[in-house]
Amino acid sequence: MSSLEERVDVGVGAAAGSSSAGVGVGAVGGALEAVAGGPVLAGMQEEAGLRREGSGPESDPDAPPKKRVRLPEGESGKLEERLYSVLCCTVCLDLPKASVYQCTNGHLMCAGCFIHLLADSRLKEEQATCPNCRCEISKSLCCRNLAVEKAVSELPCDCGFCMKQFPRSSLERHQKEECQDRVTQCKYKRIGCPWQGPFHELTAHEAECSHPTKTGNELMGILDEMDQSHRKEMQLYNSIFSLLCFEKIGFTEVQFRPYRTDDFITRLYYETPRFTVLNQTWVLKARVNDSERNPNLSCKRTLSFQLILKSKVNSALECSFLLLKGPYDDVKIKPVIYHHVFSNDTNETDYVPLPIIDSVECNKLLAAKNINLRLFIFQIQK
Repeated sequence: MSSLEERVDVGVGAAAGSSSAGVGVGAVGGALEAVAGGPVLAGMQEEAGLRREGSGPESDPDAPPKKRVRLPEGESGKLEERLYSVLCCTVCLDLPKASVYQCTNGHLMCAGCFIHLLADSRLKEEQATCPNCRCEISKSLCCRNLAVEKAVSELPCDCGFCMKQFPRSSLERHQKEECQDRVTQCKYKRIGCPWQGPFHELTAHEAECSHPTKTGNELMGILDEMDQSHRKEMQLYNSIFSLLCFEKIGFTEVQFRPYRTDDFITRLYYETPRFTVLNQTWVLKARVNDSERNPNLSCKRTLSFQLILKSKVNSALECSFLLLKGPYDDVKIKPVIYHHVFSNDTNETDYVPLPIIDSVECNKLLAAKNINLRLFIFQIQK
């Protein structure tokens, strides 16, 4: 019955637009009369009219749900607003800022949400699924949608400073270089000026700034604080250069694979196969959020690791080591040097943090099937 009603509606709509469509209505009416008699057509048309006029469930509680009624022009909102709802991420409901991924059914996900879903599935030992249609998603099953990325880059967006609209593709340049209301700092910041304000007020402030007129004694305290932070960075790089002068240096690519403990409450951990560096056999282990029970429920995620010596040694082995990103990964890891004296009794280091910049970078590692990093070991000669 529903298909016949749709045909009648189409015929009636077409009749309003042209006289030739009236032939179609007559044909449909004749066919219906031939099948079920004239009263059937009249009854169906009357029922269809009642459904169109009724606006609430009280008109016909047993009727199927109605399709969304198209709003007249002028009531449907701007084109940009309609495109926003079409092109937004199905997870965060925001327009993607970079890469856009789609599942096999075409539902869109921004890069951050896509990686987060894959990381969650690893932590819960489940297959990642699209939040919209529940089809399986992975890096091999999903692909980028370049057309959506380009369309989003052309949509207008409000500048956060001057509140004017610009295409998203040029918004970043506007906010950094062109906007007169963008937040800027005084050029005398290096000698302690704390001023921050809109760019159009910068010239007037710098003309009146009191810091250039301060005495040397007043500036010494400010410069000492800046020197301390700079000194820490130089210390790190000097330590790395000193380690590169050692006689025995080894490095290798390591691959962490996910495993589950056999405890009553299983926990996720990572472990590498055995590898050989400096003629010794080693293993690396890693854990998420220090073996937290449900790391998938936490927004902040960290990784920590330990280095284990599997070989038997005749004397203590003093080593420095550090983990860096692999040659084909884009995760951001800050170099941190760790130190340990290995022996047959102390063959394991404590768990030390993998110096990842933030949780987003951690999710990049967790979303991958395996974590690939590069390990350096420096043996200190006595």
